[in-house]
Amino acid sequence: MAEPLTGASSGGAQAHGRHANRRSYHDGVLVNGYVDDPYHRVRRAVAARLMVDDVLGGGPVLELGCGPCSMVDPAELPGPLVVADMAEAALGAARRAAAGRALPVCLDATRGLPFRAGSFAGLLTGELIEHVFDPVALLRECHRVLAPGGLLVLTTPNLATVQDRLTFLAGRAPRQVDPLHPYLWLHIRPFTASLLRRVLRRAGFAPLALRSNHVGWRLPGGRWVTSRLLARVAPGLGGSLICAARRLGEPYSSQDAGFRNNA
Repeated sequence: MAEPLTGASSGGAQAHGRHANRRSYHDGVLVNGYVDDPYHRVRRAVAARLMVDDVLGGGPVLELGCGPCSMVDPAELPGPLVVADMAEAALGAARRAAAGRALPVCLDATRGLPFRAGSFAGLLTGELIEHVFDPVALLRECHRVLAPGGLLVLTTPNLATVQDRLTFLAGRAPRQVDPLHPYLWLHIRPFTASLLRRVLRRAGFAPLALRSNHVGWRLPGGRWVTSRLLARVAPGLGGSLICAARRLGEPYSSQDAGFRNNA
């Protein structure tokens, strides 16, 4: 794994992050474990359901950072599925997993998306936004390639889980902001629920729904105790933030009254 970068320009930091992600995810092996892991299985299923239920029209859906297996079943979508990743090996696996019903595209999401404006009815991306140096630029590209009223569904680790909130109160740093923890070498932009809403609005999206997978607590022995019920009641405390947002013509600037907290 690449060493953390210090004292570099923003361009150098972005290049370093790109290199670190390529080293970790080039063959899709690391992401492979997400598919069957209970934590990620729930996250992926919730995100897929948001897309299937709320995407409008019969246009294509793009999944950015699909890894070796798409989150959504192409048969459940009203239009075609395009899967995109920077790892060619992962793309091949994703196409096989979709039984040939998904079109694979190799791309680097930090360099702009190679699609025409308004190409997609929906865009799905899981655990990607925290890896990029400029998340607003990524979201503006998502805005550009989505048709008016297009649906964005994304997931990202939550900086403000219930256990991490107590960690902050105790004066300790959780792994998301600990420069000595390898987690931060790849996850360079952590989000809370409120910050994610703000960033989405800045990029021209209206947040629609916030969900989570589990509210969890790690016991001293290392075992996790998790609750799906608490995740439904208080998704802002959960391990993963799963957000659906609608593409607007202009950046969204109203207050939180327009945000639905659905569990």
